[in-house]
Amino acid sequence: MDASAGSKAPVGSWAKAPAFADDPARVEAVRAQTVADKANFMDEMTPVECRTCHIGVLVRKNSFQHTSIQWISEPSDSCPHYADASSTASRTARPTCPRLKASIEHAVLEGYLHIPDETAE
Repeated sequence: MDASAGSKAPVGSWAKAPAFADDPARVEAVRAQTVADKANFMDEMTPVECRTCHIGVLVRKNSFQHTSIQWISEPSDSCPHYADASSTASRTARPTCPRLKASIEHAVLEGYLHIPDETAE
């Protein structure tokens, strides 16, 4: 089976996403989608301030259950909850700061932070 037929990369090699160098229209389509994804996931985030420690984060509610948070500064340097948790938890296993979570929920209830309609297509 040749490479164009979808064969696996040889063991020990690294498979990179295709560059589509021979298809300028596809390159432009990928670039345009990357710009759209950035706008959707980063540019449309809303600043929210913790009502307790006043640290600012960027937030996007994708649904009632799903919240994306982008920290503007290092959490363990800015948030007392994360500073306390950083000595006992790994970076990926940190519990959510309950005060920040409450501040985000408050922003939703006040209408400052929008949750998209989950029934919309």
